Amino acid sequence: MSLDTFVPAARRRLLALAPRRSDYADLPRSWRHDLIAGLTVAIVALPLALGFGVSSGLGAAAGLVTAVVAGAVAAVLGGSHLQVSGPTGAMAVVLLPVVARHGTEAVPIVAIMAGGLVMLAGVLGIGRLVAYIPWPVVEGFTCGIGVVIALQQVPLALDTPRAEGENAGLVALRTIGGTDWPQAVVPLALVALVVAVMIVLPRLHKGSPASLVAVVLATLVAEVAGLDVDRIGVLPDSLPGPHLPVVDVATTSALFSAALAVAALAALESLLSARVADGMADDIERTRPNRELFGQGAANVASGLFGGLPATGAIARTAVNVRAGGRTRVAALTHAFVLATIIYLAAPLVGRIPLSVLAGVLLVTAARMVDLPTARAICRSGRSGALVFCVTLAVTVVFDLVMAVEVGVAVAAVVALRAIARSSGLHREPMAEDAQESQEKLTADAGRTLLHEHIAVYRIDGALFFADVRRFLDELALVSDVRVVVLRLGNVRMLDASGANALVEIIDDLRRRGIVVLLKGLRPEHRQLAQSLGVIDALADERHLFDDLEDALAYARAHVRRSLRTARMG
Repeated sequence: MSLDTFVPAARRRLLALAPRRSDYADLPRSWRHDLIAGLTVAIVALPLALGFGVSSGLGAAAGLVTAVVAGAVAAVLGGSHLQVSGPTGAMAVVLLPVVARHGTEAVPIVAIMAGGLVMLAGVLGIGRLVAYIPWPVVEGFTCGIGVVIALQQVPLALDTPRAEGENAGLVALRTIGGTDWPQAVVPLALVALVVAVMIVLPRLHKGSPASLVAVVLATLVAEVAGLDVDRIGVLPDSLPGPHLPVVDVATTSALFSAALAVAALAALESLLSARVADGMADDIERTRPNRELFGQGAANVASGLFGGLPATGAIARTAVNVRAGGRTRVAALTHAFVLATIIYLAAPLVGRIPLSVLAGVLLVTAARMVDLPTARAICRSGRSGALVFCVTLAVTVVFDLVMAVEVGVAVAAVVALRAIARSSGLHREPMAEDAQESQEKLTADAGRTLLHEHIAVYRIDGALFFADVRRFLDELALVSDVRVVVLRLGNVRMLDASGANALVEIIDDLRRRGIVVLLKGLRPEHRQLAQSLGVIDALADERHLFDDLEDALAYARAHVRRSLRTARMG
């Protein structure tokens, strides 16, 4: 590509990532619904932002700052009209080991580094790759996150100091082993109250802000009864100013792997959340995935500058936004504005919320992420889907989220390749005699032989690729007592470099044994690959390449007649 061509193309790509007036085209009709939806989402988001801030190890204030700053930036710059961004459970799961290894001061640096990587992914056009993540991987990933979030709440629910370690399951077991159970009765009672309210209230009044009501009620109980439980504590009554963390080469190198994991998770979860929102609102413009990545990256950079956490699109809050009637970005902006108002006006009240109350909210949230009907449906769909789902779930809980997606996609790819290989096959086809053949019945040295016994026609179905080439080579190596082999390739849907190389090996092997190879039906989309890897050259004669089977068989019969005639004369 010349420079004159590249510069306009790059400019168009960058312009596609920028905000535009059409983002707010529906605002005159929907602004009332957007404001109501934003207020509704803020009510749902408040306890979640506080809880995920605490779960990440940075505290409730960091969670609120993230919801405000990242939520506003992503709303303006992101590629979805409906997405609501902020701290999430998945990100809290990833951040806890980072805090354990590098301290809380490393998290804003990781957010800025990860944000830059996500922005770069948007510029490079990587956003559409999320479409290649299989459904069982997504569901196993989501279910695993729910399990890990629940395990992370054990120390808060018991009001017990968190045990040492990075794996949520081991930490939960060690924490339970060191718990003073008589002391833990009170916080567990608050957890039970929150869980009960969040389960019962929606059944009595659908659409009620159950999490907020549960938090307010349990906090009032703790205040009135004078319960001795750990609280959120002092919160700032204003947003902190932006500042650039001091970093050096050594710090950047040490945190790069963590930033890469956070960036991968931010991109994945945001695009999945946006895809869910697209499926819920058919009347809204679809998400622009590359712009969504760019906007989420900018949101993470901004959150890090304000001392917040890395953020992603939040599936639960986005779903609430859609159900509440949100139709433009103003809804997500309203959600951020309401949370900022709470910081400025109600910080002392919020600081009185018991930590065990937040644990109760997150336990219910985690339980709702474990979709048992979907899990059963996947497991009943077949062994391959069940394997991918279970492996992704197990790796999420035992190791980490990014590894879970990598392993899940790898297992799904292997399973898919195995299925493709099984559906492919090499079949020998019977060949009808032509009129001349039926009259002549040629005689060879070994006795009378029918002409068609010297011609073998094989049909290759499905795919000829790296996962299955050895089987084709082994089967065709058994061909004997023939003078011509016709390979029918019209049903080959996929041909890769390994498959083309296998064709070269097959042709060379058969020619060394004096067998002429004819190819019939090589598809146009495969011809260039076959040409570049020497398939056509291996035939030794371009006349051995046919588009019509009858033409190939006529050529094969003529060749056999000549060879048999030559053999008799010799």
